[in-house]
Amino acid sequence: MKTYDLIILGGGAGAFAAAIRANELKAKTAMVNSGLPLGGTCVNVGCVPSKRLLRAGEVLHLAKNHKIPGVELEVKKFDFPALIQDELNLVAQMRQEKYAKVLAGLENVTLLEGYAKFISDTQTRVNGETLNAEKIIIATGSKATVPHIEGIEETGFVTHIEALKLQRLPEDLIVIGAGPVSIEFAQMYSRFGSKVTVVKRSSGILRFAEPELTDRLAEILQSEGIDIITATAFKRVRRENGKKVIVISVDGKDIKVAADEILLAAGKTPNTKDIGLDVAGVKIDRRQAVVVNEILQTTRPHIFAVGDVTNQPARYEPTAGREGTLAAGNALNGSRESIDYDTVPFTVFTDPQLAGVGLTEQEEMKRLGVCNCRTISFKNVPRAIIMNRTEGLIKMVIHPSTEQVMGVHILAPDAGELIAEAMMLVKNKNTVDEVVNSLPMFPTLAESLKVAALSFKRDISSLSCCV
Repeated sequence: MKTYDLIILGGGAGAFAAAIRANELKAKTAMVNSGLPLGGTCVNVGCVPSKRLLRAGEVLHLAKNHKIPGVELEVKKFDFPALIQDELNLVAQMRQEKYAKVLAGLENVTLLEGYAKFISDTQTRVNGETLNAEKIIIATGSKATVPHIEGIEETGFVTHIEALKLQRLPEDLIVIGAGPVSIEFAQMYSRFGSKVTVVKRSSGILRFAEPELTDRLAEILQSEGIDIITATAFKRVRRENGKKVIVISVDGKDIKVAADEILLAAGKTPNTKDIGLDVAGVKIDRRQAVVVNEILQTTRPHIFAVGDVTNQPARYEPTAGREGTLAAGNALNGSRESIDYDTVPFTVFTDPQLAGVGLTEQEEMKRLGVCNCRTISFKNVPRAIIMNRTEGLIKMVIHPSTEQVMGVHILAPDAGELIAEAMMLVKNKNTVDEVVNSLPMFPTLAESLKVAALSFKRDISSLSCCV
């Protein structure tokens, strides 16, 4: 049996952040990784490869839809396999530079490749060997949920993992789901040239975000040729004439949608099955997520959990790494640091991007019973007019009494960059007047924040550009 100060189950963003912090605290640490290669979802099958491909789709779309009079561009060649290989090369490079090399510099951390299973609340079994530690962090991540649809397993499908490695561009693609992965991949493959149909159960897309913005985004996607269908039921999937066919119920009628490939993007399931959490006394909820408190402790105080494996309500990209850092410190130092999830931004990397931070109108209504909100068009933002990109919206949510900025939600080019400034407004509890009195650079899309704030005070249609 080998004894450590800390055992970390997982090898992704949360696990690495925990390992780096543990190394700083000079704790003897074992990091046990299985499944995905070192680096977990983000670098291997998440943000890094998908954003590379999304960028390629943007370039293809921009060449044909730049809206600049007098300029005509031509895409002379589109080599889909070469694009996929470039993406895979980038993944390999970043996995080596940002994970393998980093790990090599952590003198107090030992990597073990293998499947870890609890055999008690302080011991795990890995490759036939017992590891013991007083503190343990679970960072095993999540996997794509496979919905219960008759015939789906027999007919075959891909998840985001396989969709990032396809060597042949599907002529037709069905995407099941309406979350960030499904919507990003739908637009990506549509811009590559696939005929994409999004099939979903709930009304609208991206239900965690502001409906005004997601409805506009849906209109934009449909204008690009993406079909979005809301089904009341998924009946069955089967093969017909060389195609994969899904039968769905829409308004009481059964309809068929056929495609070369089906992409399942209907949510994530935490990786908690068969790792012995019952033996360790760690509670999971009905989603199979590990239940944690505000300092990331599980129902066993010496066992912590971070990232997609937990039941935290805000599963935004920036949180896993920060949770790993805090969990390691809390476990080894006895500190009680936590994250204010109201100040954590999110971004869906469509074009235009959808980003947000803080409360939505619905959330403020739930907490306070009233909402003071304004939504403005980017037609009121000079830089957007100059760029000929006025399709976006920005919504600001403020406290009805103090006028503190409680939330900002943006649909616009580079909204993921703009939300960084909005995050600081929410985090620092700035008021509308403070935003109005700020002096953003003209002309920039960041001015949209000031224009949104001004809309609470006056008629913005009567303002000149530089005011």
